[in-house]
Amino acid sequence: MKSELVWEKGLEFTAKGESGHRLTMDVAPESGGKDRGARPMELLLHGTAGCSAIDIVLILKKMKAELEDFRMEVEASRAEQYPQRFTKIKLHYFLQGKGLTDKNVKRAIELSLDKYCSAVNSLNAEIEYTYQFSNG
Repeated sequence: MKSELVWEKGLEFTAKGESGHRLTMDVAPESGGKDRGARPMELLLHGTAGCSAIDIVLILKKMKAELEDFRMEVEASRAEQYPQRFTKIKLHYFLQGKGLTDKNVKRAIELSLDKYCSAVNSLNAEIEYTYQFSNG
């Protein structure tokens, strides 16, 4: 996997991955930026959530569950000392669909977090999760 990063100006950068999609990163004005893009640590958190979410959709599909709605809330704590890494990430999953059970939802989440999600497994943070589901 490759990525290209180009400095635009100030603390603003544009990144392009192998998919060809571009994204802009910047920092807040109080840190010297112009607030023209997402923060790098936000992107890391978004990637973590997205990786797990994709896994769960695919796993539940294999379990013959039919998702109708799915969202996540993610909250992270960071160390106060540099490099200010994520120390704890809390993932809360909200799922709605047909054929969802406590057993298959929990199993899908655990498979994602423990086995399939490369983003989660690349982090040195404590991962906690909770979930809510309803059959629509």
